[in-house]
Amino acid sequence: MKKYPTELPLPVADGYGFKPVSPFIRTKMNTGRSRQRRAYASVPTELTADFIFEDDLEAQLFESWFEDVLVSGSEWFECDLKSPQGIRPYKVRFTDMYEGPNLDGGYWRFRAPLELWERPILTGGWAIYAPEYITGMNIIDLAVNKDWPQ
Repeated sequence: MKKYPTELPLPVADGYGFKPVSPFIRTKMNTGRSRQRRAYASVPTELTADFIFEDDLEAQLFESWFEDVLVSGSEWFECDLKSPQGIRPYKVRFTDMYEGPNLDGGYWRFRAPLELWERPILTGGWAIYAPEYITGMNIIDLAVNKDWPQ
């Protein structure tokens, strides 16, 4: 899997939001009601991300990486992104050409539409079997990593 260059800053955490593609299909019935069913389990998610670079060299690396490594942005790659799961690696790709570079207060800004392979959510049945562990995750993490003796 190709990776986002570690030499570059990650896409900015603020100013973007996730937009999952609907995972179900609705069919209108003659009675006025609708039938609804799951279309697929792996739900792609759309995202518009900003890449902000401090100098010309970072902007040059980004554009060269996009062109040469991702073959004009057509390839999937792994990139760390912030989501409700924290900062984690996600499988993403560009869905269109980026905008920029635009000079913004001394920084180079690129804006790009991205597609995540799947929704950035907690999986594995936690919401079914142990929802209290999800909401209490911070307490458990502190207890295990800070308060318990070695």
